[in-house]
Amino acid sequence: MTPLRQRFIDDLRLRNYAPRTITTYVAALARFAQHFGQSPEQLDAEHVRAYQLHLLAQHASWTRFNQTVAALRFLYKVTLQRPGLLPMIPYGKKPKPLPAVLSTDEVRRLFDAVADPRDRLLLQTAYAAGLRVSELVRLQVGDIDAQRLVLHIRAAKGRKDRLVPLSALLLELLRDYWRRCRPRLWLFPGANPDRPLSIGQVQRICREAVRVAGITKKASMHTLRHSYATHLVEQGVNLVTLQRLLGHNQLSTTVRYTHLGQEHLRRTPSPLDTLPGVGGLPHGPEGTPPWISEPSSTDTPPQPEP
Repeated sequence: MTPLRQRFIDDLRLRNYAPRTITTYVAALARFAQHFGQSPEQLDAEHVRAYQLHLLAQHASWTRFNQTVAALRFLYKVTLQRPGLLPMIPYGKKPKPLPAVLSTDEVRRLFDAVADPRDRLLLQTAYAAGLRVSELVRLQVGDIDAQRLVLHIRAAKGRKDRLVPLSALLLELLRDYWRRCRPRLWLFPGANPDRPLSIGQVQRICREAVRVAGITKKASMHTLRHSYATHLVEQGVNLVTLQRLLGHNQLSTTVRYTHLGQEHLRRTPSPLDTLPGVGGLPHGPEGTPPWISEPSSTDTPPQPEP
């Protein structure tokens, strides 16, 4: 390991960056240096600009693009003490499409599609507490507080702890699981009981469940977190409370869930409804889209699970 890389890692550690973030930043800098065949110490703003254009030409994702920018900005500002370069290293404007959200019926179908009780419990726990997959796999047996009915989420994103409500139903499922499997440290241990289940394994379980359930939305483990938040908004949970439950730094991050909730959308009238003499649109028997048979806004929406 070069002295520059070691100093870069040390600077990140001193500022309490998460191990996964450190790994991502180091890999981004390694690709940057490899592209030019030189140490970043010998590279300047024009090299950074050329590399950003290279990433765009390679159709790199905006996530990878901005992770690279964040790593370079930290390198030049902190490790190399050249903050004057920062205005020359702009972030890209990342598109912000609305994330997929499962209905309560789709969540139920997803659970039913998993035969293995432990794998089903993984998905149920993620949804019941709105957990990130990294938080889910790092749950420990001691993080369950049955007396206060809370889960202790430790060292989550931003290295922050938080408490989330523990569903009474989930508590019973966890108790049954513990009686069967007797995990010692990690609530969901991997093949090696001294290590937690890997994030990749949980994601594979979720992908297979989505396939078996016949869900056509682009759903993942994070979709369960989005669904949790959206369903709480639909039940009337206020945004400040939701912000604390999700562990968001900024309320603006939480506000987007107001755009996903269906209840306020159903209650919003269309100006078409007020136009006289409009109606009676024909529906052809063939090629009818699936949404034709869905309930109208006047029907009672399905009730969320307890």
